[in-house]
Amino acid sequence: MSPVDGAGISNPNLPVDIAVTKGRVPGRSEEQIPELHEVDCPPELRERIEGLMARYPDRRSASIPALWAVQERYGWCTPDGIRQAAAVMRFTPADLESVASFYDLLHTDPVGTHRIEVCTNISCWMRGGDELLDAFVAAGEGADVHITGFECLGACDIAPMASIDQRYYGPLEAAEAATAIEQLNAGADVLPDKALAARPLAGDTPPPTGRNREPESRNRPIDGEVRGG
Repeated sequence: MSPVDGAGISNPNLPVDIAVTKGRVPGRSEEQIPELHEVDCPPELRERIEGLMARYPDRRSASIPALWAVQERYGWCTPDGIRQAAAVMRFTPADLESVASFYDLLHTDPVGTHRIEVCTNISCWMRGGDELLDAFVAAGEGADVHITGFECLGACDIAPMASIDQRYYGPLEAAEAATAIEQLNAGADVLPDKALAARPLAGDTPPPTGRNREPESRNRPIDGEVRGG
């Protein structure tokens, strides 16, 4: 007998799970899908979410980008913003709130205007990622910035690194954390020499200067003769 079935020969003292025998009774009435006229959704947000939904055969697939649109508008996934998205997508707010509360980059509580995620996975950790995170936390005290560690940002080649307002920077030194915070507060470019976006791509590397040397052929004439292959 399975333990979830309650007491049996092998477990006579095990309490019976009411979910098995009677089912669970919700503690409150079932949440309804809000109507658009009830939530006063801004037209531009509604149009953006509808455009996102049109990209997918199943509108549920647009949940994350729709919540991202809500967060970009309000700074975080506010209860009203979630209700507005739910009304457009024809979901209950609980459906979208369950998604928003699962992902680290979606926030269900107010956060700072600027967001910094410091990678703490193994490549960054081995190169001082924890110390970099501590430096950002210390430098950002009292500033309008949300700072957190992040398990992996997928940029091991520039470890240790951080995402600052959705842009990658690295390799970073702990001493540069205070500089980055100061530049954020001043509205200046953040660590321009460390910005991944400013680095050339592999295909952008210019060819070496000077006359290109033609490859030698094994059939090149030597003393008037042609050497066979």
